[in-house]
Amino acid sequence: MLALDTQNLTKRFNRGKIIALEDVTLSVKEGIIFGLLGPNGAGKTTLIKIVLGILFPTSGSAKLLERPINDIRIKEKIGYLPENHRYPDFLKGGEVLDYFARLSAVGKSRRERNKTELLKLVNLEKWANTRIKKYSKGMQQRLGLAQAMMNDPDILFLDEPTDGVDPIGRKEIREVLLHFKEEGKTIFLNSHLLSEVEMICDEVAILDKGRLIRHGTVKELTSPSKTFRIQTSKVTKTLLAGLKPHTIEMDQQNSSIQVTVASQKNLNAIIDHLRKNDIDIKGVVPHKQSLEESFIEILKKDIVEE
Repeated sequence: MLALDTQNLTKRFNRGKIIALEDVTLSVKEGIIFGLLGPNGAGKTTLIKIVLGILFPTSGSAKLLERPINDIRIKEKIGYLPENHRYPDFLKGGEVLDYFARLSAVGKSRRERNKTELLKLVNLEKWANTRIKKYSKGMQQRLGLAQAMMNDPDILFLDEPTDGVDPIGRKEIREVLLHFKEEGKTIFLNSHLLSEVEMICDEVAILDKGRLIRHGTVKELTSPSKTFRIQTSKVTKTLLAGLKPHTIEMDQQNSSIQVTVASQKNLNAIIDHLRKNDIDIKGVVPHKQSLEESFIEILKKDIVEE
């Protein structure tokens, strides 16, 4: 079953003058952590708000768990943590969870059970009776995750859940999200921290100027590039000049050469040339692109194609 399925989803503002989303067709299967990426103004928040029923699309359609997004029955299966969420600081942590569970019409016995389990999961059980004003940023974010899960949803939408959180807090949040995934939940993650997305997401979609420009697994987007670091003994400028016909880019740093090639054939030619000139090759290491590097490269390519 698909967790999300959109067809030609379009949203225009200001009587059609501003295009926030344009023909976005996207399918996301159940049980994965899905990252939604893009620069500011790309349309990420607009897409989430349409899927949640906060905004209406100008055209196109969307389904959650194979039900139209305007089907009221789907709402009870959704959990949502908005960016920059704020809770009344006079409330205690447990009271926050209780309040939001009541809004979701969660019964008392189930509410108490979920509250106990989730406070333990996010490591806040000792802080349940402490007022929010004494919570750190990381604690508030973890409480937000618990709040979004109080109705035991099948799909969780998180907007910048690790924003402003220190490395230890981010690690704790990652562990919580992986726990939810193990329970079969589908998690949509909107984040600018691409290193976090790379560590935790199974698939990502990249939006730019309201258009979907790439959708794939993290593994596909971070596959080894055609750049290699060759560890060698000292190489002369004359010898380097002989390598240039086989490279797209080349850079020498002390006892290594970094080359970008068009094919494996070019890399083989470079290695053969070095060996013919009695250069000791100590290693050839492929450079694996990070998600951030791939993201920037994809956006640059999109700008050029425009």
